[in-house]
This record gives sequence, structure tokens and C-alpha cells, in this order.
Amino acid sequence: MIYLDYSATTFPSSEVAKTFFKACKMYRGNPNSKHDLGSKAKRRISEATSNITNVLNMSDYELIYTSGASEANNLAIKGVALSSNGKHIITTKMEHSSVVAPINRLCTNGYEVSFVNIAKNGLIDINHLKTLIRDDTVLISIVGVDSELGIKQNIREIVDILKDYPNVTFHVDATQMIGKTILELDGVHLVSFSAHKFFGIKGIGGLLKRKNVKLMPLIDGGASTTKYRSGTPALELIVSLEKALYLAYKKFDSKQKYVSELNRELKGFFSSYKDVKINNTKNSIDQIINVSTNNADKIVELLNDKGIYLSTKSACSNNDAISKTIYALYEDENRAKNSIRISISYVTTKKEIKTFMNAFDECYRRVNKR
Repeated sequence: MIYLDYSATTFPSSEVAKTFFKACKMYRGNPNSKHDLGSKAKRRISEATSNITNVLNMSDYELIYTSGASEANNLAIKGVALSSNGKHIITTKMEHSSVVAPINRLCTNGYEVSFVNIAKNGLIDINHLKTLIRDDTVLISIVGVDSELGIKQNIREIVDILKDYPNVTFHVDATQMIGKTILELDGVHLVSFSAHKFFGIKGIGGLLKRKNVKLMPLIDGGASTTKYRSGTPALELIVSLEKALYLAYKKFDSKQKYVSELNRELKGFFSSYKDVKINNTKNSIDQIINVSTNNADKIVELLNDKGIYLSTKSACSNNDAISKTIYALYEDENRAKNSIRISISYVTTKKEIKTFMNAFDECYRRVNKR
């Protein structure tokens, strides 16, 4: 098996799994209980929370634990909208479905959405963004790194603009950023993420919130680590998230250097095909290589038969839909319909890349009868 779909999900590392099971044995009490076992569990969660926010350089933010980035995105978008007076939201056509869907839901209840233009380099058009901000704008939601082309937005530039608009909340979906980039999110009001994107366990994620941001909870009920999300705290998942994050940034520079080498090798390989177009821009992170070619679905199907697993687009997108991100950049429907995403990691081996390239060449020639 060769797995090249790390942007869809990663597998929990053995160290993360061990941390999870160790926590199951060590912390048996409900963190909300008043007895010693509960107090012990509560202290461990507080320790993990402090370590997580420190690693992310966001120690002055409140961390709301969620079931993952989809819930975090929903809480950020609906939570801000429902606690504000205005009814205007700004976003892009590069967003994940867990951002698009809650915004669409709000639009059925009288909210208005504006889409900021995307420049040819994949970055949002800052001047256009300025023109979209209105007196009733309550939220701007921009993906930090999109899941299809891996384009990293200039978040600091957006933060600087919004200093003149104190009533606008800025949300960043950082799901594809954490573990792959050094975060520079100072000034962002809300940041969502999920552990399973950086070798953590599925079912745990979070929303980092600036303390002055108003947020309407989506889940009401029993006590938790925060008033913004009720439910018994999942200590085992929280400490496994802490471990996964620590490992993601351990020896980070050497991991990035290695991934960059694999990226260059793959792009050099794809450049040799005149019918294969590389969709990434200079602002794309190295972990995602996206190309378009005729009969992309068939090529991916043939690679699957060989035990090589990758995607044609984001794993959470509609299978029949074209890539909105690629269409926004290139305005080419055929290119947007026939994209292949190869997402790599520091655990990807050079042997796997070599095997993939040989298999791709065979499948490409078979499909195109060459």
C-alpha cells in the first residue's frame, strides 16, 4: 500500500495511540466530579490545554474542544452570526464544505454572503476585500491553507486591514495549516483545527477563541471545560491531541526540508508531460501537489487497483462537482473537472514516490493509449 492522501486524513502515530490508552488507565474520573479522581483529571486537562496553546503560540486564546474541525467551523460561523446584530458574511470560493454549509444555512435565515475575488496567484484580492466590508458585516471566514491546492493565504495582511473594523470577527480554518506550517495567526479572532490532520486521533479538534469574542453555543447542557461547548470532557482524546501536536512540531525544519525535496521531485516528474498541468501556485505549501489531466478519475481508479491511494479533489467535496478552487484560479471547466491531488507527508518515503511515478506513467499511457 502507498498512501498519498494525507490531506484527507492521517493515521494516529503509535506514540499518540499509546498516550490515549495510558490516559484511559490513569484518569478514570469525570473531570467535572468533585472527588480526587475528578480533580486529577481536571488538572491534567488544564495542563494539556496550556501545552497545546503554547505550541501554537496562542497562549492568550481560550481553547474550546470540539469533535473536529467541522464542528469548530460551525461553532465559529453560527456562533458569531447568532450573537451579532449584523447579517453580512464575507468568505471565498475556496472554503471547505464545513464552512460553506453553515453559511448557506444562515443565508436561508436572512443572512447575506459576499465572495472575495481570488487573484491568479491564489491569494485573496485584498483591495476587493476592503470594498466588501459593510457596516453590517459581522464575520470574515478565510481558509488559512486550502485543501486542494494548498495555497497559504497572507493572514497577517488581512489582520492589518481589519484593525480599522473592530466590529468584524475574523475566522480562519487552519485545518490544513497545523503541523505543516509555522502559525502566524496573531490578531485572528477564531481558529479551527482537527487532530486527525497531523497524526492524531479522529474525533477531537478545537476552536481557539480570543477572549473578547462573543459566541453563541451550539451545544447546551452539562458542564465542560468551557461554557461554549457542553459535554463531559474527553480527556483521553485531549491528551492524545496534545501529544500529536508536540510530535508534529518536533524537528519541524528537517521534516519540512524533506517534504520540499519530495515536492520538487514530483513537480519535475509531472512537468515532463505536456498534457499534465500543475495547478499549484508559488503560494502553495509543499505537502500538496495538484495536477490536471484528461481522464483523471480513471487514472486514480487504476492507481487504486495497484494499492496507491490519492484523491481527485477534497475528500469532503461532492464527487460530481468541479473543483471550485481550480475554476476560480484558471476559469477552465475541463481543468477543474480533471484534477488529481497528491498529498504527502514527512513519513512518505522516496521509494513510495518512485513507485507512484512509475505507476502513474503506466496508468497515464494506458488511459491515453500511448
